[in-house]
Amino acid sequence: MSAPATHRTELTVRGYEIDALGHVRHTVYLDYAEHARWEALAAAGLSAPTLLQHAIMPIMLETTISYRRELRYDDVVAVGCEFEWGTGKTARITQPLTRVEDGTVAAEVRSVSGLLDLTTRTLVADPLDRLCALATDPEVLGLGRVA
Repeated sequence: MSAPATHRTELTVRGYEIDALGHVRHTVYLDYAEHARWEALAAAGLSAPTLLQHAIMPIMLETTISYRRELRYDDVVAVGCEFEWGTGKTARITQPLTRVEDGTVAAEVRSVSGLLDLTTRTLVADPLDRLCALATDPEVLGLGRVA
């Protein structure tokens, strides 16, 4: 496995994301994680149009969330993306969600992701080679650092 590369995206909790208890709804954490993953891909030069042009798209295979502390309206949260690539068809992504004001970890999203070939509808056998060939800054995703 490679050493994880970390990309960080900051967002502010919006009013419509709050539940009746006054904190961020549980499913919103998944939205934050998804947004941060797309921001990381874009920073690496792998925007959705670029990926679609090459008939590939990342897919989520498994996701778990550990909730630790509340996030409330107007909190600024940093969502990290730590990509760990092995030699197979999948990558592991760890995403800590941290309140910027005090550094409190509010949650952690852990996922297993693959790269889908949109033509064959199967996982790409070597996603590292495919993504490295397309990325303008592969280090953002930890590509090219596989041991």
